[in-house]
Amino acid sequence: MTVHAKVEMRNDGGSWIKSGSDVSSPSFPRRKRKINLPSRRLLRSLRAKTSRARLNRGGAPISIRRAEQGRGGEGILPCQGSSLSFVDLSSNINRMEQEENHSADHLSAQPGNGNELEESSVKERCFEQREALVGEPRCVICGRYGEYICDQTDDDICSVECKTILLSKLSAETRPAVKAAKRVNLPVGDESFCIRDENFPKIPSMHDGQIASLRSKLDICVKGEDVPDPIMCFSSSGLPEKLVLNLEAAGYVMPTPVQMQVIPSSICNRSLLVSADTGSGKTASFLVPIIAHCSHVRSERCTDKQGPLAIVLAPTRELCLQVEEQAKVLGKGLPFKTALVVGGDPLAQQIYRIENGIELIVGTPGRLIDLLMKHNVDLNKVDVFVLDEVDCLLERGFRDQVMQIFQALSHPQVMMFSATVNSEVEKMSNSLAKNAIHISCGNPSRPNKSVKQVVIWVESKQKKQKIFEIMTSKQHFKPPAVVFVSSRIGADLLSEAITVATGLKVVSIHGDKTMNERRESLRRFLTGEVSVVVCTGVLGRGMDLLKVRQVILFDMPNSIDEYVHQVGRASRMGVEGMAIVFVNEEDRNLFRELVQILKTAGAPIPRELANSKYTTGIPLGGGKKRKLKSRKFWNHGLEW
Repeated sequence: MTVHAKVEMRNDGGSWIKSGSDVSSPSFPRRKRKINLPSRRLLRSLRAKTSRARLNRGGAPISIRRAEQGRGGEGILPCQGSSLSFVDLSSNINRMEQEENHSADHLSAQPGNGNELEESSVKERCFEQREALVGEPRCVICGRYGEYICDQTDDDICSVECKTILLSKLSAETRPAVKAAKRVNLPVGDESFCIRDENFPKIPSMHDGQIASLRSKLDICVKGEDVPDPIMCFSSSGLPEKLVLNLEAAGYVMPTPVQMQVIPSSICNRSLLVSADTGSGKTASFLVPIIAHCSHVRSERCTDKQGPLAIVLAPTRELCLQVEEQAKVLGKGLPFKTALVVGGDPLAQQIYRIENGIELIVGTPGRLIDLLMKHNVDLNKVDVFVLDEVDCLLERGFRDQVMQIFQALSHPQVMMFSATVNSEVEKMSNSLAKNAIHISCGNPSRPNKSVKQVVIWVESKQKKQKIFEIMTSKQHFKPPAVVFVSSRIGADLLSEAITVATGLKVVSIHGDKTMNERRESLRRFLTGEVSVVVCTGVLGRGMDLLKVRQVILFDMPNSIDEYVHQVGRASRMGVEGMAIVFVNEEDRNLFRELVQILKTAGAPIPRELANSKYTTGIPLGGGKKRKLKSRKFWNHGLEW
């Protein structure tokens, strides 16, 4: 094949090929893949105009115009070792394309011409393409002759089939990974049904009988007028999309029973009194509707400095800290800011935070009263008022302060949450909210069913030795663990004694420590830096100690309600845990209620406890003689 080169080229030796001279070369492929020039991408885009057929962006095949082998004409042949400028190369390629098109039109008008150009369609299947020769481009999918270029990727391909495969792989690689959802068995298994909860309060696909059956199987009890139906997933409950994504990222695959009923009721702007088992997800059940409400309000009315829209009161600083941290996680990426208002932190910093615009205040009643009385914090826009662990708030004497804060608000929606509901809580509910919906999930007056209770009769003088034995047993000590004591000085003394006797890293938390000290100790415990925390009741209420699977009640609390809360720290969201309880004659005022709880849970009862005169008269169940355990017992086989 003879090709006439019309451009000047310089070889490695510095000699020149004169313009117009004939350069003879053997036959070469229709298209050339690589030329020794600095920018391969630009060169390929220029060559594509004449030497390659392309598949258009829509995927439809286009025809390929080929010249017969042996066709003469003027063109460009970059010789080995030549040096061309991009300007010359581009202009000559364009001229060559025009000449080729003109020649093709001329030949196509002469049917009898032996140099007639053939029109050929793009090959649909890869098996229609020939194998690639040495030096020819290869298809990135099958390895055959890469006759075409894919516009989207600029890769060599042999057919439409391989283009489709290439684009599908590209789509799969760029598609965001989908987080695998944990499979959850729904409680209703008798008949097929579909729950659509976009329209509150009714779910069109479920009749009243199905809703009642669902609540019964989930152990949800409701009392009130026009109670909204439960939801089955977050995505269909009208929440902002970003909030749903934050819930999934935080590990909420589907709502817990308390969340199923509380979230739709709160979205409907109903006041609530909620009681549920410890570790059932109460915190998220009120944070989710608060974040959704605040996001909606801020998107509708935007100002530079905005007053708070919601308040959450909790009895302890640790619980407030935890609620605010969870609110930050769930509200990430939304117009939602928080302020932590508790004693121990600088007051000026808290005031500055509120004045610069927030949506949620999380705090203790005492510090919030200080802000109201001394610094005139504006709460006129607050329309959601939440009391977390309301029974504990009342026990600690915060009733008057709570009522004072409530009177400073303008008819807010009130939500009260607790693991136990007594007459004082109901009285408070009637004072704050009329026609409130009462929601109960599980049996809040009993310890979590997922907690295995192990009660050991231990005299006071032997308690330290007993706890040392537990913590040096690899079989029965499961850190991280929480140890509850009755006094603040006892927490410090016991933590030091455990460290000396066992070598474990232990911290103590109680009310006499500063906020920074308590926060740092809690951080070290939650991050695994220390394996044991000895505390008073400050960690017994509402704290989500997710990694804790073992709780030791070194001292029995003053009430059976506190016992329920402290034992509940050993299990969160249904995960099994263990509570080891030390009892002796000093705890006799709780014997009767404790035995009832142990009997209901099927837990072993120490002989000393069962035979105590403070326990007599309580049937141990079913008319059958129950085998009692002596001091030497352990329900896992270990003798004490």
